[in-house]
Amino acid sequence: MKRYFALLCLGLLLLTSCQSESARAANANKKLGTRQNPIKMYFVPSLEAGKVVASGEAIAAALNEATGYHYKVAVPTSYAAVIEALGSYQADIAWLPTYAYVLAKQKFDANVRLMTVRNGLKSYRGQFVAADQNIKSLEDINGKIIAYTDAASTSGYIYPSAMLKQKGIVPKDHIFAGGHPQAILAVYSGRADVACTYWSPPDSSGMPMDAREKLLETHKDIFEKIHIVDFTEWIPNDTVTFRKNLPEELELEVVKALYDFAQSEQGKKTLKSLYDVDGLEHASDADYEVVRSTLRALNMDPAEMLK
Repeated sequence: MKRYFALLCLGLLLLTSCQSESARAANANKKLGTRQNPIKMYFVPSLEAGKVVASGEAIAAALNEATGYHYKVAVPTSYAAVIEALGSYQADIAWLPTYAYVLAKQKFDANVRLMTVRNGLKSYRGQFVAADQNIKSLEDINGKIIAYTDAASTSGYIYPSAMLKQKGIVPKDHIFAGGHPQAILAVYSGRADVACTYWSPPDSSGMPMDAREKLLETHKDIFEKIHIVDFTEWIPNDTVTFRKNLPEELELEVVKALYDFAQSEQGKKTLKSLYDVDGLEHASDADYEVVRSTLRALNMDPAEMLK
């Protein structure tokens, strides 16, 4: 009898959970895209929040003109906050870095629809940089202080920290700077010995296109003071991710509008200002299986890490 009662309670609990999930989806989708319930588009704070918001608003305005839907832009204080917003129906679309997408897929069944393109490439690397000329190799990072960007950043934490762990290199300490330029500045100012950030190949003019470039306007000597120590493996580019249970027709409209916007001259300028993006390509979850495989090989299974 007790077993029957326990099973009955479990069944009711699961039913309530399903109904709750269904109710949340229904409420979130009710008149989605109107002024009263705009499509909520979130961006991660990998760069200075004000600049991200300005570019995000420009994208939202272009999408409004193309689709007729209304949009709301937000830049929460962490990558994790953006991931959680997708799961709680507070965000409908999120511009997520690679590892953040992998977590969002694992935890909330979010769906990648577009992948960013930079310099014609759909992948990038993480880099280790330093100001101390005596730091010339990964081994020299032993006993040093590292500035990572964010705990959910692929190039700014996940890949480089896994690489150090694999090689048995033990830093003295680490900090999370809150973004890629901020991590570079931590080294520039002497708060940290090493920073881990994104790296992309130089553009056609030879200009380096890693995180240091974002500081060139205010720190003219950034390339002279901060040198590259080493690189991580290649990583699939960041994503435009949609939450689960979005109305299919609406999602397809927005994906097409974003793709078309990325092909336009105004779109190229806006995306370049946003995350140094040159364009967008269609993508699927299969494009990111290499990340899961790499993490599992380093004993960093996303499913286990979420626990």
